[in-house]
Amino acid sequence: MSSPTAGSRRWTAQDVGDLSGRTALVTGASAGIGLEIARVLAAHGALVVLACRDVGKAERAAGQIRAANPAARLEVAGLDLARQASVRAAAAEIRSRYRRLDLLINNAGVMEPPYERTEDGFELTLATNHLGHFALTGLVLDRLLATPGSRVVTMSSQGHWEGVMNFDDLQSEHDYRPDTAYYQSKLANLLFTYELDRRLRAAGAPVSALGAHPGVVRTDLFRTRSRLNQALISPRLRLVNFWFAQSVQMGALPALRAAADPRAESGEFYGPRRRYDTGYPVVVPSSARSREVADQARLWEVSERLTGVRFDLGGTPAADGPDRRLRAVHSRPRPAGPGPGRPA
Repeated sequence: MSSPTAGSRRWTAQDVGDLSGRTALVTGASAGIGLEIARVLAAHGALVVLACRDVGKAERAAGQIRAANPAARLEVAGLDLARQASVRAAAAEIRSRYRRLDLLINNAGVMEPPYERTEDGFELTLATNHLGHFALTGLVLDRLLATPGSRVVTMSSQGHWEGVMNFDDLQSEHDYRPDTAYYQSKLANLLFTYELDRRLRAAGAPVSALGAHPGVVRTDLFRTRSRLNQALISPRLRLVNFWFAQSVQMGALPALRAAADPRAESGEFYGPRRRYDTGYPVVVPSSARSREVADQARLWEVSERLTGVRFDLGGTPAADGPDRRLRAVHSRPRPAGPGPGRPA
């Protein structure tokens, strides 16, 4: 059955069904949208694993949820998506703890930080928003494959419409612009989702891959954005910006619907129904670039080579070290001093 369209009734958190006996892994669940996703899933009976870089903050977030819902089943796992070693360690821990995984919500992300190279030699935004989630998904895929009806939901953004995959300078070595890097990473999220969907379907796997975007939501992601952007979404200007910003509770709904609506289908993309990225979640279109099959396949191949993670749809995780030749290329030091589009 296809999902309801924009003309259907509103889908809310109350429509999340009984998730008792199910296990959900949510990245970036210590604050903002990720925390709200974890709260709602736990409220409906799921065992929710908060996978976060700051374990102490994740523990405090779990305590916040338990304070309102003592019956909530919550666990914490350390995960720094910007470090491939951390991704592998977290995946190994998750696989040792859980025999099945019903939901993987790839939610965590960074937004327009100053230029930074990770210890793996990757540009921080791409490393966190795409490569980390790509590797994590591949490394826990066997637990998803062992759970018929499981889903992978990856959070993108409407910013993906501005995104262009610069395969000739994927790590922004020659011209780093925070917004361009962010848009590229959000496009990468959808290219990954659609390629994963195609591969799962071809293998007849009992796993679905869906995308979501939250619309414009006031969260901590905006702390690195320009003063103008921060001002436009500030509470003081709510009477002006109410069409352009919505609550964290509303922003979490597209991912929740992709994860929990029994009518949602693999390959769909959920977002707010209104033109200005607000409102209740429905299936929404994505950019023509996100639908480029050649780019989907190319990004997948590059991601495998950079992370060393190969997706085995037979159910056994396959991982080796990142391609050392590529790693060496992408870890070359940058020229000293600021350059075009690069912060001083």
